[in-house]
Amino acid sequence: MDIRVEITNTIIDMIEKGAGKWERPWSQVAVHGMPKNFSTNRAYTGVNVLLFWLAAQTRGYERNEWLTFKQAQEIGAKVRKGAKGVMGIFYKMVERTSKNAEESAEAGDDRLIPLLKPFWVFNVADIDNLPLQPESTTACFDAIEEAEQILKKSGAVIQHGGNRACYSPSMDMIRLPQPMQFKTPADYYGVALHELTHWTGHDSRLAREFGMRFGDEAYAFEELVAELGSAFVMSDLGLMQNTLDGHASYAQSWLKVLKNDKTAIFTAAKHASNAYQLIMGSERAIPESMEAGA
Repeated sequence: MDIRVEITNTIIDMIEKGAGKWERPWSQVAVHGMPKNFSTNRAYTGVNVLLFWLAAQTRGYERNEWLTFKQAQEIGAKVRKGAKGVMGIFYKMVERTSKNAEESAEAGDDRLIPLLKPFWVFNVADIDNLPLQPESTTACFDAIEEAEQILKKSGAVIQHGGNRACYSPSMDMIRLPQPMQFKTPADYYGVALHELTHWTGHDSRLAREFGMRFGDEAYAFEELVAELGSAFVMSDLGLMQNTLDGHASYAQSWLKVLKNDKTAIFTAAKHASNAYQLIMGSERAIPESMEAGA
């Protein structure tokens, strides 16, 4: 019996039984109500409602309040450098000029014509030094202290907001939805630790790189490492976390890698163990010679 084949087949069976069952463990940010101007408190109308709704949703803004660059300056606020404005449309009916009035009358046209002008606004999420407003009531999140300490002690830069969970190697930063968007605290920490496992692979830490061995599947293989790393830490914390049934979009790629390479799951487990050791504060990763007894 080839133990590597047996173990790989067991893992493949687990993934195949669970593939496609993964559901997003957090809810989308809901941008409620009509878009409104932060300064005047007036709601926008017409096509601007759709334009600002769409921008808020696609960019992950949590508030539906907007200001022009000039309005921000007038209240002592400052649009953040690099922030991108959203185009709105100013619509107004105006009288035709006297020059065209006679021609319009002959043609049976109305003396009023529509005037359309673009303007640009910025979401309050991209504006600093806004006047304080009463705090809104938000959902409660029961933080798990031991898990919080792991995230804090890692030193990883974590930004909350929007509808995406991801790690950016170029910025060396983790982005997560707000904790209260998750169905349970365990869901939040499972996703946070998944991204933190990605964080350990940065060039300045474990320098994880799979190169040509996994080719086009290298990205999906890194996701498998992150899923295992998160599971190891969650298990250490005593938190339940479904794993290896996986993200449906990656499952087929995982299966392809594992079926083509009977040692792949061992490589993934080794990298995940090294990430686990780093996250939990070990002074060094597990040497390869200790793998069998780990």
